[in-house]
Amino acid sequence: MRKLFAALWATLIFSFAVVGSAADSGAGQSVSPDDPTGFVELAEAVPDVILEVRYYSTYNFVGDRIDGYEAPCVLMTREAAAALKAVSDDVMAQGYRLKVYDAYRPQMAVSHFVRWAEDLEDTRMKPYFYPNETKDVLFEKGYIAAKSGHSRGSTIDLTLFDMATGKEVDMGGTFDYFGLESHPDWCGNPDTRKYEGKAQGGITETQFRNRMILRAAMLRHGFKPLVEEWWHFTLEDEPYPDTYFTFPVQRLGA
Repeated sequence: MRKLFAALWATLIFSFAVVGSAADSGAGQSVSPDDPTGFVELAEAVPDVILEVRYYSTYNFVGDRIDGYEAPCVLMTREAAAALKAVSDDVMAQGYRLKVYDAYRPQMAVSHFVRWAEDLEDTRMKPYFYPNETKDVLFEKGYIAAKSGHSRGSTIDLTLFDMATGKEVDMGGTFDYFGLESHPDWCGNPDTRKYEGKAQGGITETQFRNRMILRAAMLRHGFKPLVEEWWHFTLEDEPYPDTYFTFPVQRLGA
């Protein structure tokens, strides 16, 4: 009887440990896609960030305000915003501030991108964002997709702002530029942060180094990069890895 009780007790303790570990990791939280309860406004969670909400404006690759952006604010999951606060403190100690273009992106916005990409006649913003690409390859090359990690709430697009010069740091390319020039490994090795020489049309050593300053700070505080975009990072331990949220970008509690 004692052996049976001990075995049952050990099983119970193990079960609690597994549940506790899953809860601590934040993985697999279940929530309704239209529920913003787990989100915060980034300007409140990270007061030092600069916001330039491109999809609330018309200066983006579509050329129109994007569906679902109802206010010029940026939303993010609480966990991702807390990690970004650590990044902000890190780069401020180096003389920079974070400038954010986008974070949470509702599914209706992603659907807007898809409709735009399917309209091959609309090339208004081609000179600015995809001068060397045609719209018929945007799906094939992964620039546009029916689902986006941004809709899970823990992905962010951002750059650095130099407090000494009062200007954005020169990254050798603009946010949302469709092309190899936006890849973090363009002209260098992002793992070693070593510049490998300027290819034709490539970026300079200073521009590559600037990209690596941002990348290193993001990685230090729990974010993972994307191989196609130097500005794009996702919280490694994102709390809603399987939920694509649908509520619009708007002031929380409004």
